[in-house]
Amino acid sequence: MSARTRGQVRVVGTGLLGTSIGLGLSSLAVDVVLDDVSPSTLALAVDYGAGRRSAEGDAPAVVVVAVPPDVVAHVVRAELERFPDALVTDVASVKAGPLAALRAAGAPIERYLGSHPMAGRERGGPIAARADLFLGRPWVLAPHADSTSEQAAVLEALALDLGAVPVRLPAERHDDAVAIVSHAPQLVSSLLAARLVDAPDHATDLAGQGLRDTTRIAGSDPALWVQILSANASRILPVLSDLRDDLDAVLAALADPAAAGAQRSLADVLAAGNDGVARIPGKHGVDLRTTTLTVLVDDRPGQIARLLTEIGELGVNLEDMRLEHSPGAPIGIVELAVTPEVAGGLEADLQHRGWRVA
Repeated sequence: MSARTRGQVRVVGTGLLGTSIGLGLSSLAVDVVLDDVSPSTLALAVDYGAGRRSAEGDAPAVVVVAVPPDVVAHVVRAELERFPDALVTDVASVKAGPLAALRAAGAPIERYLGSHPMAGRERGGPIAARADLFLGRPWVLAPHADSTSEQAAVLEALALDLGAVPVRLPAERHDDAVAIVSHAPQLVSSLLAARLVDAPDHATDLAGQGLRDTTRIAGSDPALWVQILSANASRILPVLSDLRDDLDAVLAALADPAAAGAQRSLADVLAAGNDGVARIPGKHGVDLRTTTLTVLVDDRPGQIARLLTEIGELGVNLEDMRLEHSPGAPIGIVELAVTPEVAGGLEADLQHRGWRVA
């Protein structure tokens, strides 16, 4: 497949995002130039094949700044000055702050267009980078009064080359959105996981997929997230304040579950959660309803592959799948999400083939 991206791309910062961008573009034969203040980090990214080191005469068409949030504006400004013919973007998770800082500094923001790929991993650095990190993920472009639609089209081409889905959203609206879908969830997950530090072993031994789901992102890099949360604090604060009010209502209901209205209060919270989950887009958008089948598989090589192969032979398309293990038991638990109309037939067919459906 040929690349939509034209010209040389310079990536400044070879952590998870920068190296992943380099890997994806390099696989399409784009000339990717890498730079980083850390020689060892840069060397790793080059060794992994994310691009080459900068050289005399480099003339990038696009510069992608992938550095920590607290230095984004400084690095973007330096790149704008160093490469006067290049379009400069950054991939920081907050967009209004860097734009305001660049305006205040008198930087040539007519060549700057911020962006944010909604992708990541709990681990950072070039070692964790993947060429397919952005596959199917939204990539927000944050146009402003001095940017052009032609510049947005250039970055959309880059995002599409990486398998992402470009979305145009002004900086302020972007920051409002990530406060509720990314930044507040990070804090909630971390607060919940922190309760486990002093939990007894017999409690953590009972942990299942629900706890893993709600604490997965608690393994993220604290140093990076302190910067992200600080940069978007004014938008995260009202989200958490509303959450605190909801939690206060739950606490009141639990303090006296037999009191008038207590059961209704708890039910309303859980029902609202159902409604909220229904708004999270799946692979077919937000309107698809699914049924879950739980299949028990022997914990030995080849069983998951055989299960998926047989589901394919039955002509059933999976909407989602989740795998966990039963503590102390040699079995795996596979949760299959399918559309309701095929669930009954799939359950019967799997049982007929010898699978244990819980």
